[in-house]
Amino acid sequence: MADLQGQVPWQGPADWIPRLQGQVLSRRLEQFPAVALLGPRQVGKTTLALQLAATTPSLYLDLEASADLARLSEPACFCSAMPTSW
Repeated sequence: MADLQGQVPWQGPADWIPRLQGQVLSRRLEQFPAVALLGPRQVGKTTLALQLAATTPSLYLDLEASADLARLSEPACFCSAMPTSW
């Protein structure tokens, strides 16, 4: 689990192609406290999430990381420990 606002571990090209999904994701995050990105491998889910995390208060969980997955073993406890506003 990482709070990545302004701390993206890598810097991508300055000329990223704007994505319609990024706009949709931003709107969904305004409507809902949590949003999941699902899709096939190698389509840019992580890139999209990290780009958004660099500019938006957010929490990135990688469900392939055992530590992050363990935190979600009791979702009610995990969610109650999260800030209600950023």
